[in-house]
Amino acid sequence: MSVLDLFRVDGRVAVVTGASSGLGVAFATALAEAGADLVLGARREDKLVETRELVEATGRRAIAVRTDVTRPEDCRALVDAAMAEFGRVDILVNNAGVGSSVPASRETPEQFRAVVEVNLNGCYWMAQACARVMQPGSSIVNISSVLGLTGSGLPLAAYSATKAGLIGLTRDLAGQWTARKGIRVNALAPGFVASEMVDEVEDAYLEQKVLPRLHVKRLGRTEEIAAALLFLVSDAGGYITGQTLPVEGGMLIGS
Repeated sequence: MSVLDLFRVDGRVAVVTGASSGLGVAFATALAEAGADLVLGARREDKLVETRELVEATGRRAIAVRTDVTRPEDCRALVDAAMAEFGRVDILVNNAGVGSSVPASRETPEQFRAVVEVNLNGCYWMAQACARVMQPGSSIVNISSVLGLTGSGLPLAAYSATKAGLIGLTRDLAGQWTARKGIRVNALAPGFVASEMVDEVEDAYLEQKVLPRLHVKRLGRTEEIAAALLFLVSDAGGYITGQTLPVEGGMLIGS
């Protein structure tokens, strides 16, 4: 087996949440190109169908299931659909997430809880549902953020707290499941990437606050984050568990 073969995931079945846009689409297509069949979950059914078509264009199979990860029963239903169609789940990419930018002094309990429900609780419910059927050699990757590791200069208390929480959740699940179940659990912490979410950030903030902190003087590309994901879920990352991999253009180095 060559080194490049280690990055293949032929014959495996990957569940990707938040698969209707942005990094979710990039993750799904990258996994398909590397040989996996896909189970796609998101709340926006029309966009989810578009992702399924992109996967099928690579020659791989895919199913799309409307999923709200804040509902544990939806998470179980997504896994049930995967088992009914493919008979297995080998990879979970916990990508579903939302952001909010509200000053901490004005953020309501409802606003804060809405972010926690998706970004943190939803990942936990999905991990629970998948771990019940995963076999040894499986892999879970929680999509955190560089903002779970450093400040942003924006009022993102709920978002940053949940992304930091995912890093703690990752360590704990790896401690519980890797030795006992053979399931590796890691986190990926993307930086500022050209995507739908970053499109909502003001250009002036990116130019004045973000780019000066990046040692790679540009925004990231979705395919770069997808390549890091492939490393973590494939046999190339088979000796890694409980870790967080930042892919953030040097933002954590400091200026």
